[in-house]
Amino acid sequence: MPAAYLIVDMAISDMEQYKQYMALAPAAVKAAGGEYLVRGGAMEVVEGNWQPARMAVLQFPSVEAAKAFYDGEMYTAARAKRQGATQFFNAVLVEGVAAPV
Repeated sequence: MPAAYLIVDMAISDMEQYKQYMALAPAAVKAAGGEYLVRGGAMEVVEGNWQPARMAVLQFPSVEAAKAFYDGEMYTAARAKRQGATQFFNAVLVEGVAAPV
């Protein structure tokens, strides 16, 4: 079963409120077997006109695990703390490539 990746582009408008989300989200990710691969940091657009504000990439063992994380009680509580703290928060879930046999 291939891994799954949650790719997020967000613009934070209220950092103090967003810190409440940041205090809860990592535990929810870990509890679902996920890990952060990217969380903020320097970025450079190398092709196209996409201008992301702040990126995060999370890896989960499977699409099912990622969906369970997103819909789970822990992350639902974290998302509630994020309400009103961002101009936008776009997330896409994508299945990774299966390892060659």
